[in-house]
Amino acid sequence: MAGQQRVYRARIRSTASLEKIFRAMELIASSRISKARQAVASSTPYARAISRAVSAVATYSDVDHILTTEKESVRRAAVLVVTADRGMAGAYSSNALKASEQLRERLEGEGKQVATYVTGRKGVGFLRFRKRDIAAEWTGFSDSPKYEDARTIGDTLVEAFLADYEDGGVDEIHIVYTRFVSMVTQQPEIVRLLPLEVVEGTEPPAPDELLPLYAFEPNPAEVLDALLPKYVNSRIYNALLQASASELASRQRAMKSASDNAKELIRTYTRLANQARQAEITQEISEIVGGADALAG
Repeated sequence: MAGQQRVYRARIRSTASLEKIFRAMELIASSRISKARQAVASSTPYARAISRAVSAVATYSDVDHILTTEKESVRRAAVLVVTADRGMAGAYSSNALKASEQLRERLEGEGKQVATYVTGRKGVGFLRFRKRDIAAEWTGFSDSPKYEDARTIGDTLVEAFLADYEDGGVDEIHIVYTRFVSMVTQQPEIVRLLPLEVVEGTEPPAPDELLPLYAFEPNPAEVLDALLPKYVNSRIYNALLQASASELASRQRAMKSASDNAKELIRTYTRLANQARQAEITQEISEIVGGADALAG
């Protein structure tokens, strides 16, 4: 019985230590989620506005730009997968990786080769374990991305898009990330980044609707050359910020659940330890009474 008590007490101490770690990680995620949500709220309108601006130039001008023109035959597609650098965030990274695997199957079913680009150590580990080729990888900033990180990724992807197929170039670029909806809802999202999908002017105008009148200075081609790098970088930066907020929200929720489970486990071990102690006391009393009866006899 004494041995059982020691086992339960040791388990209580180790579980209490884990509960403190879970609680600390929950508090850290809670303190950082507010800043991450503000960054998402600030970045999203800019990303939408520059997407509309680029779409307007592509729609209301007769310029055929390489970044906005659909290629006749798509032989290789790039997929950027955004995951976390650290674990203990529930199913955050696994959901993004699952969505990327579904996208890979769809692209390969269409006869396209897939070049995988990944951010986050979880995604890198997932792909290396399955012996997949990684075109490029970036780690170390999943929970606090900077615009410079997005620009580095964007430059790499655009360079691959502009390269020839024989030199490892790609014909289209997709990005898989987790969109932050609320503190309890984060959804994996798949977006085709290039060629640009026009988001303005896709519906025919109404009979009484006036068409917008645009004037491009110095000319539409130079406007596109200036806007498209900013468009790519802003979309990637917004995706990284969305993923960062989603990661922190998932980690906060996962650590809250782990902390609650640890407390429940401590209560269970405490009850079992008390039962073992009571059984030990009962056995000792029985031995004393038995010994006294033997002496009296």
